Amino acid sequence: MISVPNGLADGGLSGVTLIIRYFFNINLGVSTLVLNIPLILIGFRYLGKRIMLYTLYGAVCLSLFLMFWSHQNIIGPLPFKHDLLLSSLAAGVLSGFGIGLVFRYNGTTGGSDIIARVGQMKFGMSSGKGILIIDYLVLFLSLSYLDFYHIMYSLIVSYVLAKMIDLVQEGPNRAKALFIISDKHQEIAKLIDVKLERGLTFLNAEGGYKNDEKKIIYLMIQPREVPQVKKLIKSVDSKAFVTVLDAHEVFGEGFSYQRKRYHVGSNK
Repeated sequence: MISVPNGLADGGLSGVTLIIRYFFNINLGVSTLVLNIPLILIGFRYLGKRIMLYTLYGAVCLSLFLMFWSHQNIIGPLPFKHDLLLSSLAAGVLSGFGIGLVFRYNGTTGGSDIIARVGQMKFGMSSGKGILIIDYLVLFLSLSYLDFYHIMYSLIVSYVLAKMIDLVQEGPNRAKALFIISDKHQEIAKLIDVKLERGLTFLNAEGGYKNDEKKIIYLMIQPREVPQVKKLIKSVDSKAFVTVLDAHEVFGEGFSYQRKRYHVGSNK
């Protein structure tokens, strides 16, 4: 509904079906269903029956809805008609949101999704990154029928799609994980506890040079709190070693944005 009227290419299996549609005028739904057959067989071997049952359902639904939307003409009234930038962003966000939901609940919609899930389960590669690589390869092939101008906008679609997939699949509950190594760990811990009211954990460690015992402070905070924590640490120990990592999803007992009742050192 968005990509085809605006001449945008697509990545993955959808991009291959667009190439087939251009040269052979075969309906997108039909070619999607046929090309999915060998990929589904691969999926049964590596992903298991449960995921592939979801995949069969998703692939059939995708093909049916592609057939349905190809006969609708409601794109005209939408504000991004013939605006390639808005069309690229809209296509990427909508596709990424849909595929991300499917991945989040252990399914795929067939096609390159299967390859991306195999890569995720076997090699630890994020689904978004796997799809992005496949999309770029297909977009290169799409130069056979599209000009470079439209391909560049199609790259925007693939990039936004990949980022949206990872965002939806990993969840919005993002945070920052901090590892703090300092001889003044008790002072730093109390200051963080009182000023930010954040829970933290002490990890036992051993120095690699002197083999002396050390304490590492581990805590989770909101991204906006990072500058404040750095300032607190520096006020106590300017030589403290601090590592800040992205935590894409945080859940379970011990992490909450609610205020704590007790502080470090409390006897209660």
